[in-house]
Amino acid sequence: METLLSISIALCAGLLISRFVKPLKMPAVTGYLIAGILIGPYCLGRLGVTGLGFTSMSEVKALSLFNDVALGFIAFAIGNEFRLSQLKKTGRQATVIGIFQALVAALLVDVVLIALHEFMLGDKLPLADAITLGAIATATAPAATLMVVRQYKAKGKLTDLLLPIVALDDAVGLIVFSVSFGIAKALNLGMFDLTSILLEPILEIIASLLLGMIMGIIFSAVEKYFKSNSKRLSLSITFVILTVALSMTEFTIGTVKVGFSSLLVCMMLGTVFCNVCDFSEEIMGKTDRWTAPLFILFFVLSGAELELNVLGDAAIVGIGLAYIITRSLGKYLGAFISAKAVHCEPLIQHYLGITLLPQAGVALGMSVTVAQTLGTGGQMVRNIVLFGVLIYELVGPTLTRIALTKSGDITPRVETAAASDD
Repeated sequence: METLLSISIALCAGLLISRFVKPLKMPAVTGYLIAGILIGPYCLGRLGVTGLGFTSMSEVKALSLFNDVALGFIAFAIGNEFRLSQLKKTGRQATVIGIFQALVAALLVDVVLIALHEFMLGDKLPLADAITLGAIATATAPAATLMVVRQYKAKGKLTDLLLPIVALDDAVGLIVFSVSFGIAKALNLGMFDLTSILLEPILEIIASLLLGMIMGIIFSAVEKYFKSNSKRLSLSITFVILTVALSMTEFTIGTVKVGFSSLLVCMMLGTVFCNVCDFSEEIMGKTDRWTAPLFILFFVLSGAELELNVLGDAAIVGIGLAYIITRSLGKYLGAFISAKAVHCEPLIQHYLGITLLPQAGVALGMSVTVAQTLGTGGQMVRNIVLFGVLIYELVGPTLTRIALTKSGDITPRVETAAASDD
């Protein structure tokens, strides 16, 4: 009963707050995040009244399975953006921009935070933490971006580039994080393991893409045996959930541990399906409508997971602001320079970087790994990332909407139509 009550409260809160933010021209996803904060353990949950909110973080974590499934469907939907017909037009541009903007963000954050370590905050900000934060800066949240695109029915050259770039972030971020984190462990713990720094992340990417491809081929073959729309939809949902479950497994080859990235696996599932199955576009559309409540729950729970107590530490706030400013500048400059280099239109050059600011799940996952390994220093990294995610998730979707509007991908007519669907 308590689980069902928590789910219904989260959904009701998300829907209600999304109405309040609508007149402020904020995306619905921002309303869902605010709703999660309000009913979370640091706001209404503090009252300890069952049915009014989440009274503890453990109650929020108990519903984490829904987040895993939601991320699987988000990645599956982004896979639809990798149709070969589209990649022939934008594949080269998306690849160059996706890699370059991530590396520039990491480099700029590293330079600024290492400078702070050397000249101002040597005791507060260890060198290992500064290097690790630079790597985490590469990650961009695909969920918030996809929700804004869907809500406002964004369509145009910027949107066509944006979603593949966001998808590439997971692979680029994984490699950069593994290398930087390996260096951080060597500095902090005296451990330098070339296997974990280079081999494991590469194997994770290859294994994830291979698993997703296999599941996509099987899914496309089985789907053809069902003719009714309801059964095809049910099979789609089944395969995404099954793929998420399989991506949670790990195995070892000798001394090498091999895991999977659920985002990459489900993206590849969607990519193979949309390129192999003749009626994939229709099925993708039906799946999108089915997942609407799941995505609301995902963002409300994401808001509830944000630990507001990090705002009480002046050092965290100060370093967090430096992280946010330099990462934002790195994303913008990296996107601007690379978009100009591959001859994108001026509007794309100016506004693409703004759409890459949201940060959430992938970055939080990286910070958890750091906290579990580096002890006190790792916990500081997690708190700084939590502070950054809090700001980015509340402000990022609105900035994405503004950028897509300025670029012409969201028009007043489309936005009005989208608002009627909210």
